[in-house]
Amino acid sequence: MSATKSISKKNVQNAKWTNYVESMKYAKYLLFHPFDGFWDLTHEKRGSFAAATTYLVLFLITRVVQLLFTNFQFINAPLQYINIFEQATSLLLPFLILCVANWSMTTLFDGKGRLGDIYIAMCYALVPYTLIQLPLVFVSNIITFDEAAFYTVLMSFSIAWCIFQVFVGLMQVHDYSPSKTLIFIIVTVVGALIIIFLLLVFFSLLGDAASYFISLYREIAFRLY
Repeated sequence: MSATKSISKKNVQNAKWTNYVESMKYAKYLLFHPFDGFWDLTHEKRGSFAAATTYLVLFLITRVVQLLFTNFQFINAPLQYINIFEQATSLLLPFLILCVANWSMTTLFDGKGRLGDIYIAMCYALVPYTLIQLPLVFVSNIITFDEAAFYTVLMSFSIAWCIFQVFVGLMQVHDYSPSKTLIFIIVTVVGALIIIFLLLVFFSLLGDAASYFISLYREIAFRLY
């Protein structure tokens, strides 16, 4: 009985690993067939949360590697002041807030995508950034400043490709028209700014309240002792 359970557990693990690998490979299809690819990614469950998170982590790692190892001629980053965790967080939090903002806004206007679908599509849309910009870190150290146009064009192309992928991904996830998708991308950005503002206000008030109670405690302790 125990042997049967062990084999069954191993088969489940193998199936999960196979699904993860296939989900990772599916990004290749998305790069060149975004319209069909993003539709199948969410509606046919061709993507996975694990693979999407992997691509998000690779995106964050790429940004940190850029800051640390890109030739100083192409990037102005004071290494002595760089905190890699702060840099990663400064990208991760806005990304997650944008996902939540898009889900919040589109659910009010017949958006078909769930929060998980939006997250997966947005993560897969970041693949061009990693695919192009990570090798550019190496390229920046073997070309001269006079060849910077080549570097700049590829950087701009990777960002434009990501934006296009995000646009198509959200359009397919919510089953919107291009014009409606564009409108709701703008609405999503506005919603994200509102969320950030509310979070800043909340934590500011929380800090003020904590300071008040700490001061009150110190005053009581001083009078009693």
